[in-house]
Amino acid sequence: MAAIRLGLIGDNIQRSQSPLLHRLAGRLCGLDVSYDSLIPADMGLDFDAVFEQCHAAGFRGVNITYPYKEHVFARLDVRDATVRALGACNLVMFGADRPRGANTDYSGFKSAFSQTFGGVSPGVVAMAGAGGVGKAIGFGLADLGARQLRLFDQDASRSTTLRDALAEATPSLEVYLARTIEEAVEGADGLINATPLGMTGYPGAAIPRHAIAGRNWAFDAVYTPVDTVFLRDAAAAGLTTMSGYELFFHQGVDAFRIFTGCHVDQAALRQALSKAGEAP
Repeated sequence: MAAIRLGLIGDNIQRSQSPLLHRLAGRLCGLDVSYDSLIPADMGLDFDAVFEQCHAAGFRGVNITYPYKEHVFARLDVRDATVRALGACNLVMFGADRPRGANTDYSGFKSAFSQTFGGVSPGVVAMAGAGGVGKAIGFGLADLGARQLRLFDQDASRSTTLRDALAEATPSLEVYLARTIEEAVEGADGLINATPLGMTGYPGAAIPRHAIAGRNWAFDAVYTPVDTVFLRDAAAAGLTTMSGYELFFHQGVDAFRIFTGCHVDQAALRQALSKAGEAP
């Protein structure tokens, strides 16, 4: 059996569950899968050097996470028109030609939202963060039929870039650029954190507790830890919540299929992750 070598390039990924997910999925599908965690700073290299090292070493593919999803985009052959429009990739497949890029945050968010909330429309959504994962979520919300997206990012240029990309690709979705997160939240049905705040090593919450009450649902893209301050505050205020673990799981399933061509049994994979103590 040929070995399938995969990896994850990103900062602050020491607690990522991606290596375990892909190894367990490989085992369930009868494949010999390895999956390495690659932190450029710990390797004494920059992102580009680590990327080239993976290509030269025979990796079949790599996942890309914060803060490199937009940086890697220019290196890739991106065939999906929506992914080209959103301008960020979290998955790379190596081959004889130019590496191919995909975005399973985009597809995984849609699957996670639909499975968690059923056929409910997202409605008016306030989102903190318009970087790599925010872009994927924004395009996912458009496909899910969101009525309006209210954006706030500390870097206003990111919000502008996402608004313009959505306006060109999905003109039916109205996008509003808020000056503060409180302004974004006012009148929203759903709340999304697409910033690193709340992640291990990045304490705090992008959406303050006092702004949460009266909304319907909340999603935090952070999954380490699963039970973030933002989601605890949202649950205490009576909102229905979806954790970042659901995005992690569904994007991982999609990534595994692209990497290997195999459709893993999702229920069995969840059970295997739970037995390993890595599922909520």
